[in-house]
Amino acid sequence: MTIASISQLDLSKFPRRILLEGPTPIQHLPRLSARLGGINIFVKREDLNGLGGGGNKLRKLEFLIGEAIASGADTIITVGARQSNHARLTAAAAARVGLNCELVLTRAVPRFDTDYIDNGNILLDSLFDARVHDLPGSANALQFAEERAKELRAQGRNVYVCPLGGSSPVGCLGYADCAAEIMAQSNAVGLVFNRIVVPNGSGGMHAGLVAGFVAMNLNPSLITAFTVYGRAEQAHSATLDKANQTARLIGTDLLVDSTAISIDEAQLGPGYGIPTDSMRAAVRLLASTEGLLLDPVYGGKAFAGLVQSATSGNYVAGQNILFVMTGGLPGLFAYRSEF
Repeated sequence: MTIASISQLDLSKFPRRILLEGPTPIQHLPRLSARLGGINIFVKREDLNGLGGGGNKLRKLEFLIGEAIASGADTIITVGARQSNHARLTAAAAARVGLNCELVLTRAVPRFDTDYIDNGNILLDSLFDARVHDLPGSANALQFAEERAKELRAQGRNVYVCPLGGSSPVGCLGYADCAAEIMAQSNAVGLVFNRIVVPNGSGGMHAGLVAGFVAMNLNPSLITAFTVYGRAEQAHSATLDKANQTARLIGTDLLVDSTAISIDEAQLGPGYGIPTDSMRAAVRLLASTEGLLLDPVYGGKAFAGLVQSATSGNYVAGQNILFVMTGGLPGLFAYRSEF
């Protein structure tokens, strides 16, 4: 990997509103590495962003908010589950740039305790002055959002509708950019990662990283994801499609092969947002060895996959494994009873 290949990834033609304070650090976790048999575990601290409580969705929102502002929007609407990290950060970003924000949130996760319904991300949505539409789990949130946008447009408003997780091709550009950031950081210290591990929910982060690697002529199969939203086959198809759409935005001749997408469903458990014993153990392990906090929906399950891979011999001593910490800390408070 050379500096010249990094420079091939030019995203300057896309509208962008900077929301991050700068590159997020990559940190080595020595105590955890020793616990896992001498595998060198590193974390990319996407949780260390100041705006809105931090988290990986801000990278997508830099390009989504940029596109919204460029289109003259005065309102942004997005969708998600009731404890959506993306919704919370969309509300925070809208507050930062002066857009009205509406969130269409479904009760897609079968949890009815007070902490889940009223604490965590949903509390912060209110503080950021977003209007929340509370829908049942069976509702079509994106259809509702489009209908609401039509209502607002009839009133003279200019509305930008953002999909689940911000995982449109434009949003995925944020993680193509992050791919270049990771490689620049690793090159600067002469570090080569044998594997990059991420959660896969709406698939945008995974797709963007893969598209970025392809654009830089790097091997995208180094990236492994653990699905937390749907079955592996479904996640693979959706992620491949998004990766190709994103790659074509970067360069019309770029193509992502299906073999570039690696997704494991072993940590999904009963479904999205439903805790598992391995997730609880992984959250406690990272907290107790390194003082770092994972969310229970995305990072916790993906990190459980990393731990399982390490303990089963898929990784060996001396290898360098990078885990992308996506943030979502407020979700821990919504799942208080699980810990």
